[in-house]
Amino acid sequence: MAKASRGLRVSLFPLGRAWRSGVEVRLALASLLAGLLLGTGPASAQGTVRNTFDDWQLRCETPAGAKAEQCALVQYVAAEDRPNLTLVVIVLKTADNRGFLLRVVAPLGVLLPSGLGLKIDQQDIGRASFVRCLTTGCVAEVVMDDGLIRTLRNGTQATFIVFQTPEEGVGIPLSMKGFGAGFDTLK
Repeated sequence: MAKASRGLRVSLFPLGRAWRSGVEVRLALASLLAGLLLGTGPASAQGTVRNTFDDWQLRCETPAGAKAEQCALVQYVAAEDRPNLTLVVIVLKTADNRGFLLRVVAPLGVLLPSGLGLKIDQQDIGRASFVRCLTTGCVAEVVMDDGLIRTLRNGTQATFIVFQTPEEGVGIPLSMKGFGAGFDTLK
């Protein structure tokens, strides 16, 4: 087991089916560059806040060259004991509008080979690989299946785990309060 901040114990768990399968699917990185993550300094999601669902924001914008507005459910979080270790968690429709992506932007300096771990209410979901690093941070992205969506809807807290060394996983808690209502607006 790897040690995480705040006394969390993080297991080096195997890849979950839904979590792993999204990494293998074609990734819509064009939308990444088209506006949801452009910014300076720490990774940020651009766009106008259309609505707030407890701890989640619905942000919308029309990227350059796009015919329609795109919206995403967004939450910004930081490790309690390391305020410079922040994540931007984004849920949005896939480019073909047939599914949903869970995209997490971690700061530069995370250990890429270890990937990004996810627990929901202490249930190990799996790990996702980082697919790309930009000047704003490194991106892990998966296509969400029905099981992952259901688990996120029913959860009270997600914990994303990033590694700064092979031995130390840092757990960053994320509130799921408002996720279900916000997710419904993306459909």
